[in-house]
Formats: sequence, C-alpha cells, structure tokens
Amino acid sequence: MNNTLYPLKFSPILKDKIWGGQKLKTILNKESDLPNIGESWEISDVEGDTSIVSNGSLVGHSLKDLLETFKGHLIGDKNYKVFGNKFPLLIKFIDAREDLSIQLHPNDELAAKRHNSFGKTEMWYTLQADEGSNLIVGFNQDMTPEKYLSHLNDKTLTEILNFDKVKVGDTYFIEVGRIHAIGAGVMVAEIQQTSDITYRVYDWDRVDDQGNERELHNDLAIDAFDFNMPDNFRVAYSKTENESNKMVSCPYFTTSYLKVTETLKKKNEYDSFLIYMCVDGDAEILVNGTSESIKKGETILLPAAITDYEITSKNATLLEVYV
Repeated sequence: MNNTLYPLKFSPILKDKIWGGQKLKTILNKESDLPNIGESWEISDVEGDTSIVSNGSLVGHSLKDLLETFKGHLIGDKNYKVFGNKFPLLIKFIDAREDLSIQLHPNDELAAKRHNSFGKTEMWYTLQADEGSNLIVGFNQDMTPEKYLSHLNDKTLTEILNFDKVKVGDTYFIEVGRIHAIGAGVMVAEIQQTSDITYRVYDWDRVDDQGNERELHNDLAIDAFDFNMPDNFRVAYSKTENESNKMVSCPYFTTSYLKVTETLKKKNEYDSFLIYMCVDGDAEILVNGTSESIKKGETILLPAAITDYEITSKNATLLEVYV
C-alpha cells in the first residue's frame, strides 16, 4: 500500500429506509436507484458497512485497511491509543421524507454491556427543511418514568414530546438517553459515535410493504432514558466568515461551522484527523501542492499526519470535525 497520506474521499454507502426520500439524490447529487434513500453514510467503520476510498493512490482500500496500516498517522496518536483499529465516528447525511421513529440511544456503559458497541451521542446540522417541518427533541414538560410509560401505553406519546420548528443552519446536540426524532421534510448532516444502536419506542403505527410493523425496543429503552436532562439541546454558535466557529465540544467529537470566502491557511493542532462536510457551495483543499475539490454533499477526511493545508472558496459552508 502507498505510504503517503492525502485528503481522502470515500464512496457513499446509501441506505434505503421506509421513511427516506429523494433529496440526497436531487439536492446532494448522490447517485442511486433506491426508491427511498434515507441515509448516506459518508465515513463509516460500522461492521459490514466499512467505507472504501474513492480517490487517489489508495482507491479501493477500506477505512479498516487504512487504520491497520497507518494507525496514529491516520487518526492521531492519542485517538489510536483509545480506539485502536476502530474509527471513532460515523458521518452521515439523512433525508426524512416521513417522520423517523421516536427513539433514543444508550450510553457507552449500556451499549458495551448489551451490544459490545459504543454508545451513540450525536449532532444534527439542518441542511434543508420544508416549510413547517419539525425536529422532535426531548419532552415538553417535566417527565418521570411512570408518566412516560402511561403515555406510551395509551398511545398518547406525542402529547408529551417537544416539537421544534427548524430552518437551515439549526443545530442540535442529541445526548444519549434523550428521546428524539427527525421530522418529515428535514435533511440533516449527522455526526455521531461509531454505533448503529437505536432503541425505537414508537413508529407512528406504520407498516412496510408486507404489512409488518418494525420492531420496538421499549423493554431496553426504559433503562436507557435520562429523564432529568435539561433543555440544552439547541446549539448556539457564531457564523464569522473565514474562521472556525465552535458548535459542539463533547468527549466524543468537536464540531465547528466554517464559511469560506477566500484562501485560508489552516493548521491541524489537535493530534486528530479532520473531517470536512460540505453543506453548501464548493471548495478546494490544498496539501503539499496537490488539490482536492469538495462540493455540497461531499465529505473529505484529512489524516492526522497532514498538519498544514489551505482551503480556498468563494462560497463554501463546511462543518469541521475532529476528536
């Protein structure tokens, strides 16, 4: 394998979902014949869904191959000590033509014990939202397990949920143990721990083509709830052009908003890989005299070994992610 690392692109892994639509195709230019494209996994090390390099001399190699070969040069020495040959983040674009199920995710401890997995702390950035569409995050009143179960059993769960109207740029931090759902008409970029563990508590009584309802996980979910979480899920951030504006900083990832309208000389000082998700416009990333383009709907991984680089654009909006 070539031992020179460079800005890496991966082939999107597209997921057909009962609630998915066509915006990933029509707005983000993903190529697919799937009827209901719900998710595009941009960078994934989930078992059975490992990303494959689509550009440069490492084309065709999997993210797992790269980790085993390049170790800390790919993800940073501190990250390699913690995660070994497991990439710590799962990066997605999600299009909800219909409401997603009402769900929550377990914490690291529960997920490790039950599923041999990480927990699933995540963040949403709204790329597009139809008029009047919502995200569901948390409850609209103080909650106890007894009150929650009463509404769940009476099929009145939606009466106690918090519906937030959303617009482009609205950002939410979804901690483990918090009930949530992406509402119909919303497209988001999602940054999360590498985990595919979801506890589905209500699915709007819908059925698939065969008339079957999807499985619910209420027996598992009740122990995973944190009923005492404050309503601090909306992320306030500044949008100063041509500098990284911090959005979310948590033990699992740090994200920033970066609007680029000129050439920026950047330095990676984090002993971590950097990920850029392009949520609007297009840009060029220059490393050692070699340029790689990124446009709306694309994601690029800068290995930790790359410390100095430039980003050039007149109109790009990027999400910057590191661990």
